[in-house]
Amino acid sequence: MGAAFVSITLVGILIIFNWLIGAKANSASQPTAIFLVIQAPTLTPIPAATFTPDIEATRQSLEASGGIYTGGFVQITGTDGDGLRLRSGPGLNQPLLFLGYDSEVFEVRDGPKEADNLVWWYLVATYDDARSGWAASNYLTVVASNQ
Repeated sequence: MGAAFVSITLVGILIIFNWLIGAKANSASQPTAIFLVIQAPTLTPIPAATFTPDIEATRQSLEASGGIYTGGFVQITGTDGDGLRLRSGPGLNQPLLFLGYDSEVFEVRDGPKEADNLVWWYLVATYDDARSGWAASNYLTVVASNQ
């Protein structure tokens, strides 16, 4: 009786051992890769348009804005040390973001916009993109021009 009990126990252990090894072998197999092809959009051809700039209008626009243009650089001048208020939008009622100081240089990124009888330009500091806002052109002087 004892020998039968030991035999049955050993057979049970072998069955459990084989079952565990089989489960490990099944879990170690490589998963099947799923490959999905997404079609790339096609380029829509745009017919070439002929554009003739109005040089006189461009010249008048530059003269009216004091030579300030998008992509150019301006310097704050004439605030007598009080600084120039840069705002979140064009207009005197827009929230103040920070003060720009005399001799500080900014890149012009947007504008001109007219509000409150002033011409406004969106300026970004050359050394810090976070230092940006709208400023009235009254205290701006062009420092670099490619025109």
